[in-house]
Amino acid sequence: MSGNTFGHVFRVTTFGESHGGGLGVVVDGCPAGHPFPHARIAEQMARRRPGQGKLTSARQEADAVQVYSGLDPETGRTLGTPIMMMVGNSDARSHHYDDLAALYRPSHADYTYDARYGLRAVAGGGRASARETVGRVAAGTLAEDLLQALHGVEIVAWVAAVGNVELPTVDEATLTRAQVDASAVRCPEGHVAEAMTAVIEAARKQGDTVGGVIRCVVRGVPAGWGAPVFDKLTADLAKAMMSLPASRGFEVGDGFAATKLRGSQHNDPFYKDAESGQVRTTTNHSGGIQGGISNGEAIRLAVAFKPVATIFQPQQTVSRAGEAVTFQARGRHDPCVLPRAVPMVEAMAALVLCDHMLRARLATMDGLRR
Repeated sequence: MSGNTFGHVFRVTTFGESHGGGLGVVVDGCPAGHPFPHARIAEQMARRRPGQGKLTSARQEADAVQVYSGLDPETGRTLGTPIMMMVGNSDARSHHYDDLAALYRPSHADYTYDARYGLRAVAGGGRASARETVGRVAAGTLAEDLLQALHGVEIVAWVAAVGNVELPTVDEATLTRAQVDASAVRCPEGHVAEAMTAVIEAARKQGDTVGGVIRCVVRGVPAGWGAPVFDKLTADLAKAMMSLPASRGFEVGDGFAATKLRGSQHNDPFYKDAESGQVRTTTNHSGGIQGGISNGEAIRLAVAFKPVATIFQPQQTVSRAGEAVTFQARGRHDPCVLPRAVPMVEAMAALVLCDHMLRARLATMDGLRR
């Protein structure tokens, strides 16, 4: 199975299945000498893990990361060699999936994996499970730590919509993760968070699920990251976010709302900041990226997530033999993926930006050698 590696210079390869012995990631291309951020990774893994309450799956996993290679045992710093991180599976209940080997669950990857490979990991959905993102979050947090250490980059994502409940605006210049985590649904506005929670609870009680939108802001990215044409920063961010389980849409800046504006309304005029001497824009409809390259303004993006495919209501489907059957799921599943997807979005943004940061540095070095 190909398609498990992401990035050019900062390359990550995730491995493992939802109900296997464990899952993890190999990071290749991390610069040597960086203090490994054990605590930061543990914090993000805790935000991603199941069992956080009624809004998430009841599966109980500590998701404590073990590092098997790539660190100096005396200093705890990166060696510049591949870093392998892994977490074990301790609460997998594979018997919940015993009756699924012979049928295709609606809107799952069961049929498509069979069509592509001729076989599949039945328990937990294997690599198609959102549990695969364990490795992404671990690697993405390392990438984020590098970005902050070298450029002061800050990444904050939050739940902006659940079903029909939307958060109108936030102060993206000052929003913190502490404000986001003040509610279990990870919406920074209290009364809106309560309304979102009610929507998720109602869906859960009905054996149903609900989707929504996560927004993300990245502050401190300098101008000049990205590349023209096929390696645009926008394109790589889109690929990263659309690779997340249940993602169905991606926007940068004003996104689809820009289609309702005229050029005179959407353009971002330039000016030279007297204090910093930097070229800035008076507005940021572009979301910090123009021509596929960062312009120094905050990068603003959004990711739409569909309702989780596993619902606890009777559904019509077919068996592997093509016979019509009625199916009703059981087990432990999220009624809404959004609260746990917040650190996933942050991780994928970090992986893309760290890769482009290192690519920009290599390009500069190559230019100096010439």
